[in-house]
Amino acid sequence: MSEKFRPVSNTPPTSFIGKLKFYGRMLLDLQILTIYRDVKRALPTYKGNILDIGCGQSPYNFLLNKSQTQYFGIDIVDAEKFDYRNSNITPFNGEDIPFENDKFDAIICTEVMEHVANYQKLTDEMYRVLKTGGQGIVTIPWSARYHYIPWDYFRYTPSSLKTIFSKFSSAQIIPRGTDIAAISSKIIVLFFRNLIPSQAWKWLFVPIWIALSPILMAVVLIAHLALIFNLGAEEDPLGYTILIKK
Repeated sequence: MSEKFRPVSNTPPTSFIGKLKFYGRMLLDLQILTIYRDVKRALPTYKGNILDIGCGQSPYNFLLNKSQTQYFGIDIVDAEKFDYRNSNITPFNGEDIPFENDKFDAIICTEVMEHVANYQKLTDEMYRVLKTGGQGIVTIPWSARYHYIPWDYFRYTPSSLKTIFSKFSSAQIIPRGTDIAAISSKIIVLFFRNLIPSQAWKWLFVPIWIALSPILMAVVLIAHLALIFNLGAEEDPLGYTILIKK
């Protein structure tokens, strides 16, 4: 199966254009918006050695207090499969974290675990390298299309997450958004997939989708209101954030 609508790589806001891309996409990319909303609350409180697992371009590193933290990013050797090229990382095999026991005070792992075939091994490795009392933030998608094909393996329920992170002294599982946001996200993707069609003959329908753009704007507004006021059912969210502590 080929991927017709590949995710846009998540890059840090390190330049003017980068800031426009990073913050501007949050108007339409509800997954990224809700992830950013959660990491923005957690990361500025972190201190000490920080491990970013599957870091990509380290998009959230800038949220850390540089005077109180030392950042370590790791990603798979062939991360270019996911459109990421970052020379300032430690490569690893996707399962065995290449650091000693109890090294890190906090862990970051955003939108990675659905791409890990042996997810329990990686979770156990998080536990191993985290200091006692250390904390972390993990995000995973729930309502997300099959992406980065074929390296997309799982969607996790809260019940499974409780088992996966059972070694930790606490693992708080928080839904990101509700079914309203999830449905809105699908509609937004539907619009943009058809506004930029992958086949030449589909360009004939682009004027129709442009004419329907007021519907898109209404959906975007409803989605943001749902996220602000937590409207809808949390049983079908965009994804989950897991706040862990060893």
